[in-house]
Amino acid sequence: MNYQLTSPMNTLDAQQALTAAVQQAMVTLKPPPRLSVAEWADLERRLSSEASAEAGRWHTARAEYQRGIMDAISEPELSDVVVMAGAQVGKTEMLLNCIGYHIAHDPAPMLLVQPTAEMGGAFSKDRLAPMLRDTPQLKGKVKDPRSRDANNTTMHKVFSGGHISIVGSNSPAGLASRPIRIVLCDEVDRYPPSAGSEGDPIQLARKRSATFWNRKIVMVSTPTNKGASRIESAFEESDKRYFYVPCEDCGHHQRLVWSNVRWDEGKPETAHYMCDDCGSVWDDAKRHRAIRAGGWQATDEFSGVAGFHISGIYSVWTPLADAVRDFLSAKKLPETLRVWTNVYLAETWEDQGERVDDYAIAERAEEYSEKLDAGVVCITAGIDVQDSYLALEIVGWGRDEESWSIDWITLYGDPSTPHLWNDLDNRLQAIYETEDGRQLGIRAACIDSGGHYTQAVYNYVRPREGKRIFAIKGMAGETRPIVSKPTRNNIGKIKLFTVGVDNIKELIFSRLKVTIAGAGFCHFPTGRDDEYFKQLAASEKIVTKYHKGFPRREFVKTRARNEALDCRVYSYAALSILSLRLNDIADRIANAPAEPEKPKQPQVQNSPIFKPRPSGGFVNGWR
Repeated sequence: MNYQLTSPMNTLDAQQALTAAVQQAMVTLKPPPRLSVAEWADLERRLSSEASAEAGRWHTARAEYQRGIMDAISEPELSDVVVMAGAQVGKTEMLLNCIGYHIAHDPAPMLLVQPTAEMGGAFSKDRLAPMLRDTPQLKGKVKDPRSRDANNTTMHKVFSGGHISIVGSNSPAGLASRPIRIVLCDEVDRYPPSAGSEGDPIQLARKRSATFWNRKIVMVSTPTNKGASRIESAFEESDKRYFYVPCEDCGHHQRLVWSNVRWDEGKPETAHYMCDDCGSVWDDAKRHRAIRAGGWQATDEFSGVAGFHISGIYSVWTPLADAVRDFLSAKKLPETLRVWTNVYLAETWEDQGERVDDYAIAERAEEYSEKLDAGVVCITAGIDVQDSYLALEIVGWGRDEESWSIDWITLYGDPSTPHLWNDLDNRLQAIYETEDGRQLGIRAACIDSGGHYTQAVYNYVRPREGKRIFAIKGMAGETRPIVSKPTRNNIGKIKLFTVGVDNIKELIFSRLKVTIAGAGFCHFPTGRDDEYFKQLAASEKIVTKYHKGFPRREFVKTRARNEALDCRVYSYAALSILSLRLNDIADRIANAPAEPEKPKQPQVQNSPIFKPRPSGGFVNGWR
């Protein structure tokens, strides 16, 4: 047998090859470098042109306050992160960076909860998809939902080592399925109190992360009303971090607050920030430099929850002059000021008194002239159906939704017979003349279909939809939009609008408190009986009730009759359906050239001109 001897040289080569192989394996198996979300974003993230005003490479230093928030999301010691934030501070981009980080660097099962499934779909298509496409490190890690891969859809995406599901907060099935390590809850103040009958959406989502030692729950939102805001409640249980910035002139570190935003009267373009220590003036450039040099400071004891508050004053994308313009416009009406306070200042709104004084409103009733005020540019009507009568209010609307109660009518009769509805027809065809000579008809009307005479309402409105006479169904709840898209999924096959009555009532109550004629002010004629004002202002009140431990603002009746309030709600719903730009209409009327003087005609009476409909038309519609 012949034996081949291994030369020393061959042995040395083998050793070297083995060493090289081991070194290569160590490089291959070496875990990726530890990065925070902010560090990953600075290295890898690319902003898409259709989703960002500043397309290209991401720079956290552009808005330095984002660094602390994103780093907290990737901090192992933190299980909960709460962000109570204003507009234009980059909330959505920070969430996107968190998603991208976990897809590329730290794969994990993720859940993104949006207020509704529709909003979730829009987020996926308009924000997430562009990031996955334009960020090189993410490209190809998640397949396009249009591919044949059944695991990837608009609302569910799979990648190596994890996946992300996008659900609506009102979907109990989406909130209670597979285990999740990273839970991202966006705009939590817009969530319903319960996902169906399953309970609080956030708690349902939280339960899905219970098996993970390194779980993360992130809650982000602009706040809403004091005492009913989820994000405020969560922030109050955190260590309450605020972003402090130094003054270039005196070195004093301070929070940016609205009281230190100053401008010359009537000149928002002069807006600037004033140091609360030395009084030095900061223009936008100086404010931006201060923000880049700032940092977060906790103001309460840490107990596992990191809380961040950041207002729109810190936004590097919104000049102070624009913020002042928005404020001056918003402060005209209580409801717009509330929105501005929530969205820009990131502060909750606290109502100044929950009831309206009906006596005070009756006391400011005015003597109307023979014709409608020249400020009226549109007329709507609201009709409430009772067992033995119809209640009808006709309302004129002007610039900034200043309103005039034109008429309050009770039509007696049986709603199951055509005679009462013929009488309503006559009223809705009234023509009114304004002080400046315009003739206006009722442009739209809404009738409540939720009572005992649903079919009668359907029969009435079916042939009159072309005349903008609509059936509505009121729905309570803070999260309901003022008017939802109509459906024909009803026994009458008519166009049925769902109306968020609570939100309209709150709007009406806020406007009844306006005491100076102009934006939002409500005008009423002298001679209106006290019962009307009681029904309008004192028939309901706002209370806070707790459902499964969570506060909810609700309207409760304080009197048996509230038709005046309901009719005003329906009249406003009709205005909302029209979607008119009242200010533009008022401007066109004001700028219209004066018509040449015409020969004198017989004076038009104050009472509307009625044009009765043939009764046969109603009978045909009734059938």
